[in-house]
Amino acid sequence: MPTPKPTMTNPLDLDLGLALAVISTSDAPLLLLDGELAILVASRSFCRAFKCDPTTVGGQPMATIGAGEWNVPQLDSLLRATAAGFAEVQAYEMTLQQGADNPRRLVINAHKLEDAEGGDVRLLLSVADVTDARRSEKQKDDLLREKAILLQELQHRVANSLQIIASILMQSARRVQSEETRGHLQNAHSRVMSIAALQQQLATSQLGRVALRAYLTNLCRSIAASMIPDPALLSLETEIDDSTVEADVSISLGLIVTELVINSLKHAYPDERGGKIRVGYHASETEWALNVSDDGVGMPSASPDTKGGLGTSIVKALAQQLEAAIIVFDAKPGTVVTVRRSLNEPPGAKPLLGDGVAYI
Repeated sequence: MPTPKPTMTNPLDLDLGLALAVISTSDAPLLLLDGELAILVASRSFCRAFKCDPTTVGGQPMATIGAGEWNVPQLDSLLRATAAGFAEVQAYEMTLQQGADNPRRLVINAHKLEDAEGGDVRLLLSVADVTDARRSEKQKDDLLREKAILLQELQHRVANSLQIIASILMQSARRVQSEETRGHLQNAHSRVMSIAALQQQLATSQLGRVALRAYLTNLCRSIAASMIPDPALLSLETEIDDSTVEADVSISLGLIVTELVINSLKHAYPDERGGKIRVGYHASETEWALNVSDDGVGMPSASPDTKGGLGTSIVKALAQQLEAAIIVFDAKPGTVVTVRRSLNEPPGAKPLLGDGVAYI
């Protein structure tokens, strides 16, 4: 009697059986679908997360799971395109509504499994529940939005308060008899107005950056209104490019402009001399430069014991904070002060202060 031949088992059947076993016991929410989007096997994790009966879910169309909440036309279209080899579902985000409350936010990924023997189509679908993560992100966004609104309101209030203080200082300057005291009050007024102008720009900034053209132009307009009695005799002009800077940088630049303009007004035009003060700012990919120039009497001769005043200290400190060099020279007529930062040079590569500074 001939010996019966052993029965050959199809390796593809073994591979499919192994895949079904692995998926069914996976800790990740997984589905194995056929080409018609019917469920071949669902992992225990999927059934537990989405309240499916693991003993009956096999063979069901995916769209009929539960109360039909998986019947999402866009997802169905994407999965069928993936099964046909035309697409692949990557991080498709959808809302799954199970019942009236607590919608769940899911991220779906689906991949077609290649079959070397040209057999049936298989889709492996994974589900990630990102409901808590999206809820946390929304809460964070809401808090940031609320914080931005409160900060904007605070900036408006601070700017208004600073303008009130500046007005009081100017009124006091007009009443005092001492010329020295009047000068100090006028200087304080201009410094307060520079910060008030910055606050106004911060309050209207949408991106947390300050547009220098509007900021420095408004700042110079405020200084001119408070310190130039005859605009026909003495003018203050600006030439600013479209640069925007961070708020802390704009504070430093605004204070430098205030100090240098006040300096020119105090020293460059004695005896009601007329002229023009110019403020400029230009930036490129490699450097930026802030210029304050006048066409006044020029720099007086410096003596060895000449000491700078408060303005000198302020400008030096602010330039150092910006890692910038200060260059001062006699323009004949007038004086030009440039604060420059080369973005290609390491901090400290240039001297902080140029030679020939007679007063600031």
